[in-house]
Amino acid sequence: MAFSSLIHRLRGHLEAFRTADSGNLAVIFALASVPVVGFVGAAVDYSRVNSDRTAMQAAVDATALMLSKNVSSLTDDEITQEATNYFNALFTRTDVSSVLVMPVYSTSNGTQVVVTASGTVPTTFTKIFGVSTLDISASSTVKWGNSRLRVALVLDNTASMAKSSKMTALKTAAKNLLTQLKNAAGQNGDVYVSIIPFAKDVNVDPVNKSKDWVRWDDDAHSDDKSWDGANGSCSKSGSPNSPRNACTALGKCSISGNTTQSSCTSAGTCSISSITSQNSCKSSCSISGNTTQTACIAAGTCSKSTYTTQSSCTAAGTCSKSSKTTQGACTQAGGTWTPATWTAGVWTTATWTAGVWTPAVWTPKDHSNWKGCMMDRDQSYDTTNDAPSTGNTATLFPAEQYDACPTTLMSLSYDWTTLNSKIDAMLPNGGTNQAIGLQWGYQSLTAAPFTIPTMDSNYKYQKVIILLTDGLNTQDRWYGNGHDPSSDVDDRQKSLCDNVNAAGITLYTVQVNTDAAATSTLLKNCAGTGSDPTQTPNPKKYPDPDKFFLLTSSDAIITTFQQIGTDLSFLRVAK
Repeated sequence: MAFSSLIHRLRGHLEAFRTADSGNLAVIFALASVPVVGFVGAAVDYSRVNSDRTAMQAAVDATALMLSKNVSSLTDDEITQEATNYFNALFTRTDVSSVLVMPVYSTSNGTQVVVTASGTVPTTFTKIFGVSTLDISASSTVKWGNSRLRVALVLDNTASMAKSSKMTALKTAAKNLLTQLKNAAGQNGDVYVSIIPFAKDVNVDPVNKSKDWVRWDDDAHSDDKSWDGANGSCSKSGSPNSPRNACTALGKCSISGNTTQSSCTSAGTCSISSITSQNSCKSSCSISGNTTQTACIAAGTCSKSTYTTQSSCTAAGTCSKSSKTTQGACTQAGGTWTPATWTAGVWTTATWTAGVWTPAVWTPKDHSNWKGCMMDRDQSYDTTNDAPSTGNTATLFPAEQYDACPTTLMSLSYDWTTLNSKIDAMLPNGGTNQAIGLQWGYQSLTAAPFTIPTMDSNYKYQKVIILLTDGLNTQDRWYGNGHDPSSDVDDRQKSLCDNVNAAGITLYTVQVNTDAAATSTLLKNCAGTGSDPTQTPNPKKYPDPDKFFLLTSSDAIITTFQQIGTDLSFLRVAK
C-alpha cells in the first residue's frame, strides 16, 4: 500500500471519533488515543520508508550511469542482468522486498537509458489499520547523444616522433581515445572519426589517381615541382632524371658545334659558302657598284675594254688583219673578224639559314607510380576548406612523389576496427608541416573530396579537431628547408586556424616537447572553442588556453588524450 492511502485511512478513523456523541467520556478518550498512536506509528514507518526510497534513488542513479558506459554493446537480456547486478551491489536495504529493476535503452532522437526500481517495505505500527506494506520506487534517466560528435585526429608522423617512444605512446593514446568515443556512441553514426597522419605531405591513397580533384600539372606545364614536371624521362641521352625544365633546355642543333639553344639560333649558314656570319651574308652583283638586282643585270663588261655598253660592245670586234677595224673591211681583205663579247652582270642572292634547335622531349611517368602523397594547395586555398573544382585548377590538390609519404589518411568512419588498424600503420618519417595536416583535418569534417555523412536535423553536431605534434613547422610546398623552423609556414597555419575557428570547430592542440624546445606560440593561439552562429548558446573562446596542452613526456600523451576523450564523451544524469 502507498503511504498516501495509509494517511487517508487514518483520517477516516479520526473523523468517525470526532462526530461520535454516545458513550461515556473515559471510553471516548481511550478510544481516541488509538488513532493518535497510529499517527505516531505512521510517522515512524514513513521515516523508514523515506530513507529506503532515498537509498533506492541513489542506487538507481549510479546504476544508470554505470550502465550507460557500455549499454550500446549489450543485448536486452544483458542490459537487464547488468542493471540488476549493479543495483543489487549498491542497494543493501534488507527490509525492502520484491525488488524489481527495469532498464530501458533507446536511441530515438538522442540516446538514453532509463532505470526504474521498485520494492515493498513492511510496516510496523500501521498494521493496526490494516496497512501491512508500503510501495516505493525510483527512476533515473541518463541522456547522451543530443549532440553528435565528428572528430578529426590530425597526428604527427614525422621522423622526430621516433624519439623517446613518442610514436608508441601516441598509438596507445589514440587507440584508447577511439575506445572512449566508441563507448560514448549509443548507436552507429553518433560518433564519426577521421584520421589524418601528416609529415610534410599527407597521403590520400594512390587508388585516387583517376579522381578529377588530383592535380598533376599546372596549366602552363612549366612547374618543375608538379608531379608531371618532376617525374618522367628525358629524350636526351644521359639525363633521364632531369626535371622537365632542365630536360627541355637540352636538345640538338641543326648546325654542329652548338650545344645550347641560344648559340644554335645565333648560328647559321649563308648560301654564299665563303660567308660565315649573318651580318655579312648579303646579296651582291658580280660588277661592283650595282646594289640592286635590276642594275646588276643591266650592267656588264666588254671583252674590248674601251666599250662600256652592250650595243657598242657587240658591234665592235678584232680582225686578223690588224689594219682593218671593221667587220666589212676585214672580210674584204680576207681577214677573220672576231666580235667583242659582252658579259652581263650576275646577281647573287644571299640566303641566311639560322640554326634550328630541337629541344629534348620530357615524358611524364605513368601516374600508376604515384604513392598517394599530396602537397599544399595553391595559396590561399591552402588555408580554406573550399571544395575542389575542375573549373579552377588552384582548388585542386597537387600530387607529389614524396619519399617520406606517411600512411594513408582515413575519412570519417565508425568502423572502429579499421580506425584502430590505421593507427597501428603509422610510422615516423619526414619533415613537419602541421598546416597541411590541419587543412586536411578541416576538409575531412566539412567538404569534398571527402564524402561527408548526412546530418540529422534532430541532433546538434559538434565538430572537433585534435592536432598533435612534437615539432615546429619546418617545410611546406613553398617555404622552409625541412630542418630549421619556418615562420612563413606558421603564417599560413595561423590563417587556417582562424578559418577553422570561424567554422565553429573546436580545436585541441597538443605539443609534445620532450627536447626542451620552445613552446609553440602558434599552437597556443590556434587552440579554441569555435564559434557557431547556428548554435545557442554560442560558446566562442579563441584562443582558448584550456584547449592547448604542453607535454614534456611521452606518457603524458596517453593521459592527455584520455582527458580529451572524457570531455568529448561527457555523460550526465538528466532526471
